[in-house]
Amino acid sequence: MASTLEVTHPRPEIAVLTLNRPDKLNALSYELVEELHAALDAIAVDNSCRVVVLTGAGRGFCSGLDLSAPSPAAAGGGTEFPRSGMRWQERIADLTAKIHRLRQPVIAAVNGVAYGGGFGIALACDIRIASPSARFCTQFIKLGLGGCDIGVSYTLPRVVGAGPAFDLILTARAVDADEALRLGLVSRIASSATDEAMSIAETLCGYGKFGVESTKQVLWANLEASSLEAALHLENRSQILSSTSGEMREAAAAVLRKK
Repeated sequence: MASTLEVTHPRPEIAVLTLNRPDKLNALSYELVEELHAALDAIAVDNSCRVVVLTGAGRGFCSGLDLSAPSPAAAGGGTEFPRSGMRWQERIADLTAKIHRLRQPVIAAVNGVAYGGGFGIALACDIRIASPSARFCTQFIKLGLGGCDIGVSYTLPRVVGAGPAFDLILTARAVDADEALRLGLVSRIASSATDEAMSIAETLCGYGKFGVESTKQVLWANLEASSLEAALHLENRSQILSSTSGEMREAAAAVLRKK
């Protein structure tokens, strides 16, 4: 049976995760969810990996939950419905938390539809690049469910602000690449989202490892900071730790050599 997730390393510092169910627009099956969990767990303890690129095979990024098998028996772990359904739901939602917690920056190369759970996964990433064919939609409320799922009620307001987030979640309307860029949902549109994501990954690999990792942590932590003083405390602590790693001295020397 073919793998539902392709993991490649164009160079040791960069991991590319490709959701590989192109005939289903990379809908989330039990096998794909489990393979993605395993890959993220491996990356979390891979000291050579510094950046992750997440994308989809074929015409889509991820169309959300595979509704042909919405709650497979294996996902319930032997529990009965409705507990089995909740267990499966939590397992999918844990992907967004795992991406969020990963110390390496994660870049989503959205090459087509990112609907429902696929939208949630893209939002959990640190940077989103869209191809011209990219489409985003929360989808959940259309299925008779609450509009808040897979972490979107947390991530979407922090990415685009409360007003646009309420609009997108309550109406479940689709957003194309141009509107996504205007909203700040993506930071760039490129003819090849994957190539652009790889270019960003190469740039990040040129910076100090500790500096990049701590910057991701401080940025996310300071979205929850209670005051400017609390934010400055985290930033200052990060800079002190960076200076003791030796990378700051090496980076400064490199800048001086270029001058």
